[in-house]
Amino acid sequence: QVQLVESGGGLVQAGGSLRLSCAASGRTFDRCAKGWFRQAPGKEREFVAAISWSGSSIYYADSVKGRFTISRDNAKNTVYLQMNSLKPEDTAVYYCAVDLHRPVGVASSERAYDYWGQGTQVTVSS
Repeated sequence: QVQLVESGGGLVQAGGSLRLSCAASGRTFDRCAKGWFRQAPGKEREFVAAISWSGSSIYYADSVKGRFTISRDNAKNTVYLQMNSLKPEDTAVYYCAVDLHRPVGVASSERAYDYWGQGTQVTVSS
């Protein structure tokens, strides 16, 4: 059974940092693009960042560019999201996802992703 498990969320003050991890089990995704999305209360889920299987293509939402960094360790079947200079508007549940059908590049639409984690809460206080 395939599982994606996010960790690393929590409560942090504005300006602080968190590092999210998403570990996959049940199969390897070393040749699959991976992404992070988030959903704030009362809002639709939105794209945050994505990385191709090789790491050569990376794409960020404008709202996080320069503050967040996505990376992956294929040997550990894990993708990370380093979040710096956090703002209250970054408060959301963060989800990782895997895109099985993209050998090159990355996608920002959640419809492109096939597997999803359960999410981890990130709360940024002002």
